[in-house]
Amino acid sequence: MAEVDVVLSVPSQQDFDEALSSAIVDQVASRISAQDPTLWGPEAESEASIRLSWTHLPESSRSLVGEIAELRDQLLGKGLDHIVLCGMGGSSLAPEVICHTAGVALTVLDSSQPDMVRGAIADRLDRTVVVVSSKSGGTIETDSQRRAYEHAFTEAGIDPLERIIVVTDPDSPLDQQASETGYRVFRADPHVGGRYSALTAFGLVPSGLAGADIGALLDGAADAEASLYADDPSNPALQLGVMLGVANAHGVDKMVLSDQTGHGVGDWIEQLVAESTGKLGKGILPVVVPFENAVNFNPSTSDSVLVSIGADEAPKAQSGYAAALQGSLGAQMLLWEVAVAVAGRAIGIDPFDQPDVESAKKAARELLDGAGSVPSPDYTENGIDVYGSGSSLAESVRALLDQVDLDGGYLAIQVYLDRLAYADFAEVREVAAARLGRPVTFGWGPRFLHSTGQYHKGGTPNGVFLQVTGAPEHDLPIAGRDFTFGSFIDSQAAGDAAVLRDHGRPVLRLHLSDVPAGLETIRGLLE
Repeated sequence: MAEVDVVLSVPSQQDFDEALSSAIVDQVASRISAQDPTLWGPEAESEASIRLSWTHLPESSRSLVGEIAELRDQLLGKGLDHIVLCGMGGSSLAPEVICHTAGVALTVLDSSQPDMVRGAIADRLDRTVVVVSSKSGGTIETDSQRRAYEHAFTEAGIDPLERIIVVTDPDSPLDQQASETGYRVFRADPHVGGRYSALTAFGLVPSGLAGADIGALLDGAADAEASLYADDPSNPALQLGVMLGVANAHGVDKMVLSDQTGHGVGDWIEQLVAESTGKLGKGILPVVVPFENAVNFNPSTSDSVLVSIGADEAPKAQSGYAAALQGSLGAQMLLWEVAVAVAGRAIGIDPFDQPDVESAKKAARELLDGAGSVPSPDYTENGIDVYGSGSSLAESVRALLDQVDLDGGYLAIQVYLDRLAYADFAEVREVAAARLGRPVTFGWGPRFLHSTGQYHKGGTPNGVFLQVTGAPEHDLPIAGRDFTFGSFIDSQAAGDAAVLRDHGRPVLRLHLSDVPAGLETIRGLLE
């Protein structure tokens, strides 16, 4: 399927039709195509003027296809067939779903958890090529991962220059450092924000090197362009964006996503929606569920839009707002980017900035630099350090869950552990959602800090947060740094918790000395 198809369900056809007609009269779709920065108001104009080059990436990125294919052939000729991507947020989520959809292997290292870093490095190092990907060029996680691989290659007698490829913005600190060192550098379009960068070098280089057909990906997006930029009621991106905006205006500010294709596109959509809309105390909270009958999708809540990827018919939502989407991955990526820009205009926010992302990074850096102090636990029970109110573990968890507003609140479970080793723990989302009857999100830290972290602090202020951290099996030093991966991830968790509390968000942090036993305990307390 070349283009993308959207089927909608709305509770009031009149409300939807009026909003859609208004967007058509205002030429919203064609003005997005023309990269008109005035669409989102005067306060957003400065940022929008340097963030709209994503609109025609299917053409502007075409030259990368041959260049990446040639490099892949060179690497395969040397027996280098294991591609590792070191990147966070917008630098990792798109390649992950592109490769999953294409059925090709890509190792994504988007963590500072020492066991996960060590495990990645130990896997086929002799056949490994590392793509170091950072838009800003200053992402500490990515810099630390690069240092770890450089050290490992050198220790194994391998020249890092032959194994490390860099993707970054022109003139970033990483660009300067990599160029001076002699690494192969792909410079992406600086006028595309990270979460809109799926069809730039950030999405295409690691995916293409891993073996995905990135030419077909761009073809799918290009085939959909005409329909997505038409000021016409049949425009699927305009329909979806307008529906999300109308729903939001009626207090339906959650979006529950079920991916029937199994390709994991929900994680990419989650970042795009949460980071783009979650600010100024409003926005759309994406809730990614693993299957269509998962709690929050069935049954749903009155404040949730339901979206089913890969379905023929719109699901039945308690709110009345629902959508079904089908189409190639490239087409869907461009559709969602346009739709989120349309929804952002309707909600009244700048979809291209992320004012609250830096706050958690700053808090973590202060802890690492000794400018702040990590708080001591309030008490310890059964090997679990508890940072929160209550005199027992059960009481502390119960007190946190009691703060979830039954009329509009949500629970966010944030787990700073090895997401590969403990992948099954993500099932606790369903457990907690069944107990609460409210939307529950699940995020692996620090990955979510570059995704939903913006919404947690800047979005609708009705979230409650359960943070789970744990002692690594073995810590790992970072070459050239005076902190370890273990102390880094601890500072990230503590820093984010501090910022959430500063924003008035309830947070309970549980630190596990025995991770497997502790996770079983937490699961039981959430049932």
